[in-house]
Amino acid sequence: MKHAALTFLLLVSSILMAQTDDHHTGVVQRGESHAGMDFSQTSTTHHFILVPNGGIVQVTANDAKNTDQIGTIQMHLKHIAEMFSEGNFSIPHFVHDQTPPGVPTMKELKGAIHYTAEMMDNGARIKITTDSPDGIAAIHDFLRFQIKDHETGDPLTVRNP
Repeated sequence: MKHAALTFLLLVSSILMAQTDDHHTGVVQRGESHAGMDFSQTSTTHHFILVPNGGIVQVTANDAKNTDQIGTIQMHLKHIAEMFSEGNFSIPHFVHDQTPPGVPTMKELKGAIHYTAEMMDNGARIKITTDSPDGIAAIHDFLRFQIKDHETGDPLTVRNP
């Protein structure tokens, strides 16, 4: 009986790991598509940073001399900041094949949340800020989901910028 239970647990574990791998592969593929982010997920570095009044989404090119990719990153993050400001989160929904946590509240509070795109030499970032406690919680939920789904390894806790 113990052997059968152990075999069952190992089978369930391997199925869940395969589903997780398949999901992450899908995130990468959809992210690289034109309808997603339109740039390579493997030649860029994503960071999602939780700060006391919101958070930061940052994407940089791994090759600082790849000006085409840097330009694409900058254009994409500027576009994302504009879309998020309008309450449009269709790209994260497409990339992740689900509505990320926090998005319903971020849409509801779109007038109280500010998205600022900032260009960097090797990419760009979006600063997401609000004074709303509900907005901050939603932003943190959204960013924690991004950290896990993109497997960035960024801290899941709030830090000072």
